[in-house]
Amino acid sequence: MTIPVWLVVFLVIFAAIGVLDRVLAPSVRWFFRRKLNTAIDELNNRLDLRIQPFRLTRKQTLVDQLMYDQQVIAAAEKEASTKNTPISVVMAKAERYAKEIVPSFSPFAYFGFGTRLARMLSQFIYRVQLGYSDDESLKSITQDSSVIFVMNHRSNMDYILVTYMASARASLSYAVGEWARIWGLQNVIRALGAYFIRRGSNNDLYRKVLARYVSMATKEGVTQAMFPEGGLSRDGTLGPPKLGLLSYMVADFDPKTSKDVVFIPVGINYDRVMEDRILTRKREEEFTGRSFRVGFGSIMRFVGNAILLRLQGRLYSYGSACVSFGKPVSLSTWSKDNGLNLDALTDKQRHAAIEKLGSDLLTEIARIIPVLPVAVTARVFLNAGDTLLSELELKSLIFKEMSELENSGAHLHIPREDRDYAASMGLRMLTLRHLVETTSEGLYKANPNEQVLLEYYANSIAHLRGKAD
Repeated sequence: MTIPVWLVVFLVIFAAIGVLDRVLAPSVRWFFRRKLNTAIDELNNRLDLRIQPFRLTRKQTLVDQLMYDQQVIAAAEKEASTKNTPISVVMAKAERYAKEIVPSFSPFAYFGFGTRLARMLSQFIYRVQLGYSDDESLKSITQDSSVIFVMNHRSNMDYILVTYMASARASLSYAVGEWARIWGLQNVIRALGAYFIRRGSNNDLYRKVLARYVSMATKEGVTQAMFPEGGLSRDGTLGPPKLGLLSYMVADFDPKTSKDVVFIPVGINYDRVMEDRILTRKREEEFTGRSFRVGFGSIMRFVGNAILLRLQGRLYSYGSACVSFGKPVSLSTWSKDNGLNLDALTDKQRHAAIEKLGSDLLTEIARIIPVLPVAVTARVFLNAGDTLLSELELKSLIFKEMSELENSGAHLHIPREDRDYAASMGLRMLTLRHLVETTSEGLYKANPNEQVLLEYYANSIAHLRGKAD
């Protein structure tokens, strides 16, 4: 019997593939798995908060866990019954939601690429500073606790800045909105451990899948980061708490049987927020009639100008970015102090309890938000109104404001520990951006056309002193 040459070649190729798959591939996989486990052990020895096994679980395995979750199945059955749709169709939809939400965390991507890029970008734009930090309390957090960093939301740089500042302590898992679901970028974000959410979704099945993932991650001790306000501040003030994610995180908490959930308050402030004009454009249009629009061209000009100024050593108009870490809030202790057992409350009582928890967390965040020179200077100019001020008078008012803030318990960040330098820096930054006008006699006053932006920066410390007069 004669066998064609092409068939012999075909059989040899398949035989070689079979040998590779059955003999060599397992050895190679074992080798790389051992290398990965060794690297993770080294990371865990260095980090204050260990990387939990749940984060290292394959994405498909986590998706399968969600699909077999009894609450997800019950929600799918309810939708199938309500909409008269086959259960298989609804379960397929739930699986799409699960695949959309669940991340694909890679320790190498996070620590080898993510944190380095975060540090480079943060230091490229700002003078990054650590403000207040309650180190003793932070060190007292036990390894078996589920830790959640809760922070105010000033800028999209918050993700990058806090990732960099917390990189020595932990790897953080963020909830990221649909803005980041761009081809290519979303794969990078998933590898960095973030999970995607559809903000404002009213789909009950989607909300249940999201709730169960967040609850599972919290129960398994994944270190997370969230913004209780839900979105970016449009006027510089702290917004009211949004309770969605928070309620998912504490959904299964039982003080008697659950591991403790510990919230770490994080306060963030900037001398200049990159997207300040975008955030305030609605108020700007109402106040002055001017309309600020942003497009691809303006973004490219902004990036190009920033790079040019940095290369020339003149990128000082962004000033400082400062992050403070406050005293941890233990959910077990908080429940006990408030006489609440979250697992035994009615739905109405539970909502009220979570609302109080969100409010208490925002109070702790507000207490540690750093006071920066631009915010103090903006507040002084707003209080002065149309009054012309000499540099000496201005600095006297700034020093007085700083002292009163300090006496009220606020955490001031004073560059170089020099108040005169801090006042000069705040004045220079506002003058460079034309938020403050200078007369031919060398006197200063607030630019009346830029009141919205001045209020935006002054409002970042309004909770500490009240709104500017």
